Amino acid sequence: MDITGSIALVTGSNRGIGRGFVEQLLERGAAKVYATARRPELVDVPGVEVLPLDITDAASVAAAAAAAPDVTLLVNNAGISTSGSLLTDDLTSARRAVDTHLWGTLEMVRAFAPAIERNGGGTIVNVLSALSWFAAPGAGGYAAAKAAEWNMTNAVRLELADRGVVVQGLHLGAADTDMMADYDGPMTAPSEVARIALDGVERGAAEVLVDDWSRMVKASLAGEPEALYRQFA
Repeated sequence: MDITGSIALVTGSNRGIGRGFVEQLLERGAAKVYATARRPELVDVPGVEVLPLDITDAASVAAAAAAAPDVTLLVNNAGISTSGSLLTDDLTSARRAVDTHLWGTLEMVRAFAPAIERNGGGTIVNVLSALSWFAAPGAGGYAAAKAAEWNMTNAVRLELADRGVVVQGLHLGAADTDMMADYDGPMTAPSEVARIALDGVERGAAEVLVDDWSRMVKASLAGEPEALYRQFA
């Protein structure tokens, strides 16, 4: 897919990776970029069309799809960060993670895939995580939600393959965003995440691994889980 001339919609555009996508799309010559957020007043990138959107609200998703019928590139970036024990903590935050990353993203795919097909085909990018493939202490709910989103991405890719819609799964370890403010380790700039993802869009890649961390975790799945988790002990 050629980014130049495309009509893109990015969820969670007000900061971090979403903002990085918006800026990269404009730099690459997208004809129009819909920048969406739950708080649209926080989107401050010039040259975009701002839309309110809460991906966990079906009515909000439907309204965004009606307002942006010309989309050919959908970037499902919106997400939340949750923490806690799956065994002992209240499960409200874990359920929110699943509602957002799995069901919210799927609602977006279901709402926009028909439009992308009608517009001659295009691409959907689902921003996933290295945590799609492993669990870290205190992040069980988030990891479970991302694992579910990963396999949902695989499933809709199969369903859309003969309809001219490519579905990319984007995996990364840590990006230098507000969500990772307390993380003390190597991080990738949001603009670099977006650049690598859009390079993948242009070559039709079904899966893009942004950094060494995501590549290491994926490679580790071929071995015994003890070997992977021993590194975190």
